[in-house]
Amino acid sequence: MTSKKIFNWGVVGPGKIAQKFVQDLLTLPNARLHAVASRSLDRAQKFANQYHAPHAYGSYDELVNCPELDVVYIATPHSEHCKNTLLLLNHKIPVLCEKPLGINQVEVQQMIATARDQQTFLMEALWTRFLPAIKKVIAIIKDGRIGEVLTVKSDFGFQADNDPKSRLFDPALAGGALLDIGIYPVFIATLILGKPDNIKAIAHKGTTGVDEANAMLLEYSSGKMAVLSSTILYESPTLTEIYGTKGKIIIPGRWHEAKTFLVIDANGEEESFVFDYPQRGYQAEAAAVMEDLTNNKQENKLWSLDNTLDLSILLDQIKAGFSV
Repeated sequence: MTSKKIFNWGVVGPGKIAQKFVQDLLTLPNARLHAVASRSLDRAQKFANQYHAPHAYGSYDELVNCPELDVVYIATPHSEHCKNTLLLLNHKIPVLCEKPLGINQVEVQQMIATARDQQTFLMEALWTRFLPAIKKVIAIIKDGRIGEVLTVKSDFGFQADNDPKSRLFDPALAGGALLDIGIYPVFIATLILGKPDNIKAIAHKGTTGVDEANAMLLEYSSGKMAVLSSTILYESPTLTEIYGTKGKIIIPGRWHEAKTFLVIDANGEEESFVFDYPQRGYQAEAAAVMEDLTNNKQENKLWSLDNTLDLSILLDQIKAGFSV
């Protein structure tokens, strides 16, 4: 009997999100941090030392020559995702890239085409799709427990430090609420309702020109709708409500990292679902990637490259609405 393969992970961009991801990653018995790359060698070495990674690099180009590297997680600003991903894919290194995969559909199409040309694994790190709670929500909907879903309401908001040079407010870094957090409400709505037939969107743009708050209405010819919003100006409930003909599902605050949700039927009877696992849940997407690589898959069925492209196209359409 052969032992389970240990996957050597690399990280590009050792910032806050990479910290969270690696902390969760290391709860998996078949994963270890093998290499860290940053534009600052000192920053890379500090991150590598913290998580006992044997390799640290002061440039992304050096990472592609790292020995025994199995897969890389990209956590750079949105504006760098395409360039960083293409570098790795062109060296046939599998990639899990933070969402959004690219800042527009043109970048996403290029990234997907390169992955397929190179026959190399690529996945957008939309980690919420892999959480046990979200999987269960989708299963309950498919089982018809709340009837036909008619409306999805979802928001995401937090108060960011208003620094014009930060990744959230700098247009050169593809800042703004939509690409950073608005992607989550759009994702959950389309996961449940599919592609909309019409989109209405408005945004408040700040002094740097990025959307600091937005509201989106996705309309369907069937009469279904999704009412969505995101903001980096204030704390919002960050709640998702799913309304069907026989009941509703409530995923409470910070729903995108849900460990619990509530099902309420037409008679008002409630059932709560609770999922207990260590850390935040980033390990679920990492485990999915490693399973795909073990099975020689080039993309994930649960969150495919076509899913990512569809979401990117929709985000572009929403952004176009901001300009009207």
